[in-house]
Amino acid sequence: MMLLGKKGMKVEAPIFIRIFKEESELEIWKLRDDGHFYHFKTYPICTWSGELGPKVAQGDRQAPEGFYTIHKSQMNPNSNFHLAFNIGYPNTYDRSLGRTGKFLMVHGKCKSAGCYAMTDALIEEIYALAREAFSAGHPSFEVHAYPFRMTDANMARHKDSKWYDFWKTMKQGYDYFELTKQTPSILVCGQHYVVNARPRYNISTRDLDPVAACPPLERMAAVPFAPPGSSKVADTHVVARGPKMRSVASVSGPANRSAPRSKDGITGLINGMMGVGAKPSSSTFTFTSPNN
Repeated sequence: MMLLGKKGMKVEAPIFIRIFKEESELEIWKLRDDGHFYHFKTYPICTWSGELGPKVAQGDRQAPEGFYTIHKSQMNPNSNFHLAFNIGYPNTYDRSLGRTGKFLMVHGKCKSAGCYAMTDALIEEIYALAREAFSAGHPSFEVHAYPFRMTDANMARHKDSKWYDFWKTMKQGYDYFELTKQTPSILVCGQHYVVNARPRYNISTRDLDPVAACPPLERMAAVPFAPPGSSKVADTHVVARGPKMRSVASVSGPANRSAPRSKDGITGLINGMMGVGAKPSSSTFTFTSPNN
């Protein structure tokens, strides 16, 4: 596989991951020098547990939905589930609602009790891409976990779900990325996600109270992005998929550590992948609470 080189992507470049439950797909996007993400590959998820909707409580066997950030400390090369990274649940938003749970992972072994499980071969490739980005000095990457591709048609199909209002906010993040090929800013205040916004006045986002009402905020302009014709290289690449399974395995607890794992195989995988080879301005739109 020489897809990284073919697409003109750098192995050390930042990555962005999108997960879609209903489609059982995980996408990897790579950042290019123009500041936009380009599609690298879509991987079939072997299995995930629960139903459509976010995780609420420890033991509900739900795979999380939401906007998550992965740091190097969340990577586990010695997992009992082959390789794993912790998705970061519960995040600030989840905690603001009193949601509980731990050890929610993307991992191998193709079995899940609240996680997103891949085949061992695919988690090796995904883990390697993340590892190389961290090795290059990038502090984190984002994972956006969606119930389904947030198209208008899919939203209409699920309009009677109790999670519809939550999904409307999730769709704002989906739509922003689809339009700009950049990840939106994500704030948490008033027990809501707020997508593509910043405090209107001189307030640090770190000072926002995730439970208290949002201060006056302003949305940034979303600038549409069309890649130059010379850069459009097979951006619909999808790994050959197997059956989509959604069974709940009798597995619980963390991706435990076992014997140290050699990095040689992952380094070789990265070498094989390599082969031969505009900042939005702000708008004047303001609001004091998110439109959920």
